[in-house]
Amino acid sequence: MNVCRHFGVCGGCAFQDMPDDAYRALKRSFVVDALAQHGLESTEVDSVVAVKPATRRRAVFKVAKRNGAVLAGFHAAQSHAIVDMHECLVLTPRLFALVGQLRELFAVLLNDGEDVEAHVTDTETGPDIALRWSRRLTPAISADLARWAQKHKIARVTLNGNIATEFAAPVVTFGKARVTLPPESFLQPTQEGEAVLRDHVCAVVKNAKQVADLFAGCGTFTFPLAEKARIHAVELDKPALATMAAAARATQGLKPIATEARATQGLKPIATEARDLFKLPLSGEELKPYDAVVLDPPRAGAQAQAKALAASKVRRVAYVSCNAETFARDARLLVDGGYKLGAVTPVDQFLWSSHIELVAGFAR
Repeated sequence: MNVCRHFGVCGGCAFQDMPDDAYRALKRSFVVDALAQHGLESTEVDSVVAVKPATRRRAVFKVAKRNGAVLAGFHAAQSHAIVDMHECLVLTPRLFALVGQLRELFAVLLNDGEDVEAHVTDTETGPDIALRWSRRLTPAISADLARWAQKHKIARVTLNGNIATEFAAPVVTFGKARVTLPPESFLQPTQEGEAVLRDHVCAVVKNAKQVADLFAGCGTFTFPLAEKARIHAVELDKPALATMAAAARATQGLKPIATEARATQGLKPIATEARDLFKLPLSGEELKPYDAVVLDPPRAGAQAQAKALAASKVRRVAYVSCNAETFARDARLLVDGGYKLGAVTPVDQFLWSSHIELVAGFAR
């Protein structure tokens, strides 16, 4: 069993020293216990699907200069102290290489006592880096970032939401669509885990003709589902919706079908809507056209939308969750509304941490 040199100090991993069987049983128990707390203890819970090490493609690094030395890495466990990272078993090699490269960059740019936060994503065209820093983007800083990015083949660097330099659009592929990610946008932590979730979602949706993809993000599930169904993608983040529309426009065979709708070669029409589903969930009346609904909410879950679905006649619901507790709460609402909960599949994309994702299907 390999254990990182920073284990026990770094806050990234909590269970790296456990035997694999015991570790996976522990991760599965997080889901089992959450379901039991909401009276769903009879639910079938599959074995944990764990991704391979060195596959995590997004992270947040802290960089600081203290007494002339630059520290770069994750926070220490239960602390704001920075672990100066020189090994990591979870990150892709390209992301881990960024730790040293960021250390090199900010040895020059940081004043003593300063901190910067780097949101990093390993895309198909190179790393995408979104910096959060107390300084504004000046021509001098922009030039320094551009030289550094060119040297290390960085796709794009933004500072406080403003593009500092871009050598290539940071692209990921969802289904048949190539999508340019907005800065700091949501992306599943690993390609392997995303594929597991996608396949389960598609299996739940089956041959549905009209699907509402709620909390759609940049189209993780929207584009694969659009190969067989008409999709109504709902998301609060307007840049995410804009990049989804841009991905559709960049594909041959487009034709407008509504104000914000597009059709693309090999895909069914996709309509998008910017909407806060926490405050304004799709109502029972609005849900009437749909054969299936996909839910992929943030950690807070989708309580308001689950209540509306429970009162609807939608036949199938695919639910992807990064929080077993809020999933179990919402699952209880759906079951009480007449849905049958199928097997729950835990997906471990945050290796050796306390986080577990899952995917499940509901049918009536």
